[in-house]
Amino acid sequence: MSRIHTAGVAIVAALALPSVAAAGTYPPPANPGTPQKPPKGPFHRLEVCKDDCRYHTIQAAVNKAHAGDTVKVLAGTYHEQVKISGASKRYLKLVGNPKDQSQVVIDGTNGKSRRQNGVWVTDADQVTIDGLTARHYNGNGFFVLNANGYTLKHLNATLGGVYGIYAFNSVGGVMSDSQASYNDAGFYIGQTPPQTTPKRSSVTRVKSFGNVLGFSGTNMRYVTITKSQWFNNGTGLAPNALDSEKYAPDEDNVITDNDIFWNNFNYYAGAPFKLRKSGVGVPYPVGVGVLVFGGRRNTISNNRVYGNYLTGVGVLKQVLLKQADAADPVGNQVRDNQLGLGGADLNGRDLVYDGTGSNNCFGPNVGVAVTVPADGSAFAPCPFTGANAFNAAAQAEAFGWAGDTTHEKFWIKHPHAAKKGYTPLEHYKK
Repeated sequence: MSRIHTAGVAIVAALALPSVAAAGTYPPPANPGTPQKPPKGPFHRLEVCKDDCRYHTIQAAVNKAHAGDTVKVLAGTYHEQVKISGASKRYLKLVGNPKDQSQVVIDGTNGKSRRQNGVWVTDADQVTIDGLTARHYNGNGFFVLNANGYTLKHLNATLGGVYGIYAFNSVGGVMSDSQASYNDAGFYIGQTPPQTTPKRSSVTRVKSFGNVLGFSGTNMRYVTITKSQWFNNGTGLAPNALDSEKYAPDEDNVITDNDIFWNNFNYYAGAPFKLRKSGVGVPYPVGVGVLVFGGRRNTISNNRVYGNYLTGVGVLKQVLLKQADAADPVGNQVRDNQLGLGGADLNGRDLVYDGTGSNNCFGPNVGVAVTVPADGSAFAPCPFTGANAFNAAAQAEAFGWAGDTTHEKFWIKHPHAAKKGYTPLEHYKK
């Protein structure tokens, strides 16, 4: 078993996340179980608008809708939270304006307080939410719980208290063509139940910026993240294993063909959201592109990773996981990535690995200039089987970054290459 100083353990304790974000009155998670049968119809369209419609609130229309119906929301700002619950709402479609989600806004402000969730789907399979913006919710923008299949597309989740677009204890979902900004985590898929015949979930063509974590995946499984942009977050993507959710560790995920850049947002120095005292409000070091914290058989490949001041890609043991047999990283591959934008936009360090676990491999990758450990001894080339070479100094250095109270002390800064339409974010200004 690897050792780490007591101070390092205390630091890593800050990485703990809540099981269901800001749970409050949420029901306990349950296995999604057997898929609910598709409804036979006939199906109806229920229209919501501010003036000349039968329904003036989204919730009123959802309450009247049957399985498979469509609730169409016309342009406007709706100050409410929407709950879609139970098998009687399976296959429901909640549709705003897919071409311009800014036209249909649900807003969580409620006097001096905030409502909890924008749209919350629970125990209803194959619900589609399409073409809405959610903002100013105390919990989550769009939240799916205990579902066997879901589609979340053309959405914008911003200025939330916890997560932007979030699926928990669910299988076989789609998140696509959406963006999330200024949340604790922009996108989150967590606590995926193990499956004999896995139903994969996909995250495709999304943008995540200005968040503590661009993507958080505690104990997630069978997720493919691709063709997306993760930038200007504290950490870009963080598949991880924690005791606070079931089914540790994270397994069999693929992060491929993404742009992962400029994740140097020091939200401690100021942010448009309130930092949480626990959970992702005190998470990973700022300045990281991808961090695999524990986990098995995750593949990080063919990504463009650049301009992250701490490190581009890191793989570390989850030193506090109570399930000792699930703490080590096993069978992860980091290969065929382009680091540092051809020398035009360097990472502070390209690869960091503490050498724990087995069957983990690195490379070939293009543009690797600086690694921890510096001699590259921990980075077995792919393919590789067997025990990896533990490096205590590399582990201590990596966990030491989390103890930096400035959150910038260990950055290695390089000039950024100009990118049209994008401005690097290190310190937030109103």
